[in-house]
Amino acid sequence: MIVQYRILHQQLKAEWVNVRAAAEKAQAAYADIGNYRVDAAALNLQGFYSGIERLFEWIGRQIDGTIPQSTSWHRDLLRQMVLDVPGIRPQVIKEETAKLLDEYLGFRHVVRNLYSWDLNTAKVARLIDLLPQALDKIEVDLDEFGRFLQSAGEVDSED
Repeated sequence: MIVQYRILHQQLKAEWVNVRAAAEKAQAAYADIGNYRVDAAALNLQGFYSGIERLFEWIGRQIDGTIPQSTSWHRDLLRQMVLDVPGIRPQVIKEETAKLLDEYLGFRHVVRNLYSWDLNTAKVARLIDLLPQALDKIEVDLDEFGRFLQSAGEVDSED
């Protein structure tokens, strides 16, 4: 079981590189603004949140043993990551981080369900402006969770 923590820790670190790249591409696309650049920024914002959600799915499946099955499972999964689960794991992200990520979750739904010309440029700009703060908060939270995974892996190897 604890070997699984070590593997998960490495998977999380590797996927984080992709999440950060999506965020950087969104920022770069938006910096060179134009209608098509807004589309590119929006698409990469979607990729940013999808990557974060992928991390949460791995944690839910491999550590918690479950991910939500409801029709609102995306939001429920985000809420699950805020929970401290005694005897299983600490919270993955702080409440403040979850509130910030909830904006990206909602926007991803919009990107997936609207035509690109219907995108709200001001909303894209706001989410781009929030990206540095979001990245910092998520990285701090995931680093803390990674320390838990490392320490859990070390405890098991001593047995």
